[in-house]
Amino acid sequence: MSAVRSKICGITRIEDALAAVEAGADAIGFVFYAKSPRAVTFEQARVIVKALPPFVTTVGLFVNASDQELREILGAVPLDLLQFHGDESAEACESWQRPYIKALRVKAGDDIVAACEAYPGASGILLDAYVEGIPGGTGEAFDWSLIPQGLSKPIILAGGLTPDNVAEAVARVRPYAVDVSGGVEASKGIKDHDKIQAFIKAVRG
Repeated sequence: MSAVRSKICGITRIEDALAAVEAGADAIGFVFYAKSPRAVTFEQARVIVKALPPFVTTVGLFVNASDQELREILGAVPLDLLQFHGDESAEACESWQRPYIKALRVKAGDDIVAACEAYPGASGILLDAYVEGIPGGTGEAFDWSLIPQGLSKPIILAGGLTPDNVAEAVARVRPYAVDVSGGVEASKGIKDHDKIQAFIKAVRG
C-alpha cells in the first residue's frame, strides 16, 4: 500500500504550521468558517502560507461560504485545494475551477457510494463524523465499518482521530489520507507539537 498522507487542519499560527511540516505533514488546513474556534482571517492565513516551504499543500475549509467571501479569500491566499464542508452542490464546488474535496458527514443508513458519485469532479472525498448541527471539527469518531470498499474517489478519513487511534484507523480503513485537528491540540486552535509528531509517526508506522 502506498504511504498514507496526513493533513493537519485548523492551523492558526506560523509555529504550528512549521511544526506540522517538520513532522512530515503533507498538507496544512485553514478554517474559513467564523463559527469555528479554529477560524482564521485571510490575513492570518496569508502570513502563514508565506512562511511555508515548497511542496506542502495548502487547503482552505469552507462551510456554505458566499461567493463574495470565497472570491475575497481566493484572491488573497494562495490555496492549492478547496475543502467544502457544507451543503454545497457539485456545481458550486466546481464553479471555482480549483481542485477540491467534498466532506461528507457519515451516519448509519447513508448511501456513501451515491454521495461520492454526486461529486464527480472532486479530487477526493473526506469522511467525517455526523453530529447534529455541527459541520465538522467535533472530535467525534464514527463507525469506520460504515465505509464501503472500493469507493470511486480517494478517501480522506477525519473525525476523532488522535495519535492513539490513527494507526488502527489506517489499518482498518486504508484511506488515501487522514485529517486531524482537535486530536493534536493543546487547546482549541493551538497545536501541541509533540502530539503532531506522534500522530504522523503513527500514520507512517
